Amino acid sequence: MAERKYDQSLRIRTVGMREWRNGTVLYHRYEATPYKALDRLFQVYKLNKSDKVVDFGCGRGRVSFYIHHRFQIPVTGIEVHEKTYEEALQNKGSYRQQAGHISAPIRLKYGLAEQYEVKETDNTFYFFNPFSIEIFREVVQNILRSVQEKPRTVEIILYYPVAAYKQYLQMHTPFQLINKVTIPGATQKKEKFLIYRLKDKPTG
Repeated sequence: MAERKYDQSLRIRTVGMREWRNGTVLYHRYEATPYKALDRLFQVYKLNKSDKVVDFGCGRGRVSFYIHHRFQIPVTGIEVHEKTYEEALQNKGSYRQQAGHISAPIRLKYGLAEQYEVKETDNTFYFFNPFSIEIFREVVQNILRSVQEKPRTVEIILYYPVAAYKQYLQMHTPFQLINKVTIPGATQKKEKFLIYRLKDKPTG
């Protein structure tokens, strides 16, 4: 299976799903972005050495480790499910054994996405439907506040975008849709990436 082989190459374990034991409408189940989708995204969408990525609802860390390994840039993963977070930390330990030469930091943080303090250097934010629209709104507002304090161009990447996320970004924020990346062989219409950008206003 390609997913497991890709995991093995990174020395991580991210295959499988996890539902919340007691059920919750705020936080959604763990399910990793398929590697074939990530490969397709980053054929089209390039990250630069100056970029710093935040992966909201990082789960066991697949996207975080993939980006860190491919682009060798700083990545922060945020996860609220305790057991999943512990598994992400285990993955980080084994991943770092073979990626110790990459000097860029990779940080995994346990906690609520809406309580993450967006750093003035964070500029790329990844979401695979990790939580409700209510939480998504709070997270996006935190990003916008950070941009007000430290003007910069920032981008949001949505995988498998849900209507509520798209509608909120388009109707209630200054973010603009700049790209759509479809997955070859996709069987569902939602199986794509949408990339939104908020450009730094030129001075003078």
